[in-house]
Amino acid sequence: MSEMTPGEVFRKLHELRHEHRDLDVAIEQMAISISNDEISIKRLKKRKLLLKDQIALLENKLIPDLPA
Repeated sequence: MSEMTPGEVFRKLHELRHEHRDLDVAIEQMAISISNDEISIKRLKKRKLLLKDQIALLENKLIPDLPA
């Protein structure tokens, strides 16, 4: 896989953060609904954790390597 430019990293971070927020809303709405589906909620939470990990990896790409 080719190396991402800083602009591409920022764009991807924006997309992932937006999806992460959307999942927050979806999970909250499912949790308060009368017919909440625990399996679906768990899947959304798992996806949210995956997004969080991807966001952290991309944020680390933005930190310049410092010589030891």
